[in-house]
Amino acid sequence: MKKYTLIMTALSVLLVTQPLAAQEMKPKPAGDAAPMMVVDRATFVKVVSSSNEFEIRSSELAKQNAEHEGIKQAADMIIADHKKAGEKLKATLSAKDAAPAEPLKLAPKHQRMLDQLQAVKGKDFDALYLDMQAQAHMEAVALFRTYAGTGDDQELAGFAKETLPSLETHLAHVKMLVMHQ
Repeated sequence: MKKYTLIMTALSVLLVTQPLAAQEMKPKPAGDAAPMMVVDRATFVKVVSSSNEFEIRSSELAKQNAEHEGIKQAADMIIADHKKAGEKLKATLSAKDAAPAEPLKLAPKHQRMLDQLQAVKGKDFDALYLDMQAQAHMEAVALFRTYAGTGDDQELAGFAKETLPSLETHLAHVKMLVMHQ
């Protein structure tokens, strides 16, 4: 009986204090919402340049090494769209007399991913390529969406807005291929 009384007392205290705690946690107005992250111009250009180059190189490997025909077709689309995006980025930067960040060398993360892809063949290649494409495109969508909304360079923010739908299409296509593997 004591145990039952103790449980009921604890439950009563919980029920009484919960509304009080909820009153203290008033949500901030939406106008006060801060972006999850802020990306400056230099970081955006550096990351986009390396990511874009990784997408092209990894997809060129996919055209040679993938077993699944759908992956080869996706690689063709990714190569074409990322080459176009790279040219648009260069044009946007040169219009502002800014030197484009040409990655003669990929960022270490992208180089490691490319090295891993070069080391596998067959179905292992297909699975790893799709996994990497999904990861890379999720990161790219987040980066482009963030910069499009908070970028400190209006022309680059416009580039991000213009390129975002293509990246979202790639991500959806890769997810579809993953589900059908």
